[in-house]
Amino acid sequence: MLVTAYLAFVALSVLCVGLELAARRLATPQATQTTAANPAFRRFQRLFLKTYLLALWADWLQGPYLYKLYRHYSFLESQIAILYVCGLASCVLFAPVAGWLSQALGRRQTCLLFCLAYSVCCLTKLSQDYFVLILGRVLGGLSTSLLTTAFEAWYVQCHVDIHDFPKEWIPVTFEKAADWNHGLAVGAGLVANLFAEWLQLGPVAPFLLAIPSLAACAWLVLSEWSSEEKREAGDGDKSAPLLGLPSAPQTRLSAQARFRRSCLEGLRCLLSDRRVLLLGGVQALFESVLYIFVFLWTPVLDPHGPPLGIVFSSLMAASMAGSTLFRLATSTRYRLQPGHLLCLAVLLAFFSFFMLTFSTVPGQPKPAESLLAFLLLELACGLYFPAVSFLQGRVIPMERRAGVLAWFRLPLHLLACLGLLTLHGQVSGTGGGEAGSGTRHMFAGCAGMMLAALLAVVSLFTLGRNDADLRLEGTRGEGDI
Repeated sequence: MLVTAYLAFVALSVLCVGLELAARRLATPQATQTTAANPAFRRFQRLFLKTYLLALWADWLQGPYLYKLYRHYSFLESQIAILYVCGLASCVLFAPVAGWLSQALGRRQTCLLFCLAYSVCCLTKLSQDYFVLILGRVLGGLSTSLLTTAFEAWYVQCHVDIHDFPKEWIPVTFEKAADWNHGLAVGAGLVANLFAEWLQLGPVAPFLLAIPSLAACAWLVLSEWSSEEKREAGDGDKSAPLLGLPSAPQTRLSAQARFRRSCLEGLRCLLSDRRVLLLGGVQALFESVLYIFVFLWTPVLDPHGPPLGIVFSSLMAASMAGSTLFRLATSTRYRLQPGHLLCLAVLLAFFSFFMLTFSTVPGQPKPAESLLAFLLLELACGLYFPAVSFLQGRVIPMERRAGVLAWFRLPLHLLACLGLLTLHGQVSGTGGGEAGSGTRHMFAGCAGMMLAALLAVVSLFTLGRNDADLRLEGTRGEGDI
């Protein structure tokens, strides 16, 4: 498995480079050319990206060795499953609160709260006390919720309200952040492997390594983001809300009212448009299964001795390859529809879990086949996320998107928690069969959920066969799924 992991990483790295070069040759970056000619926008974009990417880097560093750390502390798989459930449950609790915090405390202050909470989360990994580790998982859920809301909220508000840049330029920055994100994930696996295994500092090392990145992120938020807001806001009454400093209780009440209204409008949109409901079903099924995969990939492969950091980098490289394939397939040369690619992604994910039900037979494990299945799943993720993001942008109104996505995430996390609790029950009831039939049954259940997601995708595009909202511009809708 050691050689297999390194060969997989080298092959996927070469594939990613080749696909990226091909995608850049076919790209038509009109928006990028326009924004590149604006020095004020480029300066503002660099300010945001260097801060946001530090936060993402700290997050990715913690991915490869989380399960390994808990096993290093001699916890059973059933106990580790409960730790993961605590993290997911905290995401359920804090996901709606994160949006409200950005409005009540202020976007910049919420980003600082993220840095503080995630740093404390990393420090809890030094303890072998189970309840301290549970606290760390709760803080990790809060931090993840803030990471996905607070930074983007600050950028959008400053982009529109302070700088008055065109709204059409917003996706340019987030596309650049997504491109960097894949590279950061691959690099984080390599760095985590270097410190944890090559330097033999143990699985806690990547978590401690994340703390300086979070401190640097907090410093940039405190210094450069603050001066950015002050420079643009001036000294008038406008400065208090821009800096996120509510001057009266009425401001907090206003934030609460806006949050409630956003949730209610999101629910109405979800229930009134069947396309939105089906898309939410696809997202809940697909992404809840990914949370289960995040828990299971380490116990499936680790007994066979692969370098976990290299395996993690290989998985992220496979996801990068899928994302680049999406850009190639939807380019002006090929013009494949995002709906078709979403179907392909779900089909690949179903096939990968189907493979895993045979490669994880108790007493007859096939780690090489399991690694291949995991890589196929990450390739499917690379296709899935840009496809579903495109469709969400088309069927969900911009002003209701935050509320609708909050409702999407609720069943997503609940399904993932239910799956992990089911695994916990199977493991606890097998009298020590830690990585036995429970894991295989879970993969079979995941394959069933992917099949349900595939049926939802087919229903979505049968419903909208001639719906221009579900297609790229300039293509005919007849004959689409």
